[in-house]
Amino acid sequence: MDFNELLKVIILGIVEGLTEFAPVSSTGHMIIVDDMWLQSEQFLTKYVANTFKVVIQLGSILAVVVVFKDRFIDLLGLGRRGKAAQNGQGDLKLTHVIVGLIPAGVLGLLFEDIIDEYLFTTATVLIGLVIGAILMIIADIVTSRKPMVQTVDQITYKQALTIGFIQCLSLWPGFSRSGATISGGVLVGLSHRAAADFTFIMAVPIMAGASGISFLKNLEYFSIDALPFFIAGFISAFVFALISIRFFLKLINKVKLVPFAIYRIVLAGIIYVVYF
Repeated sequence: MDFNELLKVIILGIVEGLTEFAPVSSTGHMIIVDDMWLQSEQFLTKYVANTFKVVIQLGSILAVVVVFKDRFIDLLGLGRRGKAAQNGQGDLKLTHVIVGLIPAGVLGLLFEDIIDEYLFTTATVLIGLVIGAILMIIADIVTSRKPMVQTVDQITYKQALTIGFIQCLSLWPGFSRSGATISGGVLVGLSHRAAADFTFIMAVPIMAGASGISFLKNLEYFSIDALPFFIAGFISAFVFALISIRFFLKLINKVKLVPFAIYRIVLAGIIYVVYF
């Protein structure tokens, strides 16, 4: 086992875990460290690397499931309501989540090949980073008043659907799924924390579905020799996603979106300087 290769995949897992659910664009960050991938000569060939991306993303998804386990138990109607019921919660229904997923899910299926072929470039990611940052700043300015919806349990179907339509913007690489959906939630009257909760809950089925399809497409390139690297990447993504999600949920109502928007603009500047 090559230690340098192992270190690279651990770093990529850390980057994925820290950035997947924060509104800063994991794609933008992956571009910065992608040279590590391209320099890989042993196991992370082009196709194995595609499978690896799916594996580490699944680590991030698992972290969300762990953080919101009581919510998912309630949504699936399994067992008692647990902590959610004890806190007087549990009014969020699975149908709210489905309604929020429909717009991006439909567009994603219709335009998946076009997005993969034409939009995954450094230039398009730069555009997504900047425009997404502008949306986040607008969301904070427009909603400086007290939000009507303090918890995700108060969300309406209309709000869920509107957030779903705004989530479609995240199909543009670099825009950030969480950046789009949290901004959308805030714009329709949710508190930042309620919008973040709904965003993370929606992320699990849509990311799991996309990852599952991608994994099946690249399954033939799975290599037993690369298994230690997949495991290392998965674990690092899971651990750091767990840390990132818990920290972000405690922070978001205090700092809101503008600091993250500023960070995105700085990141776009760094990418521009490095690649152009």
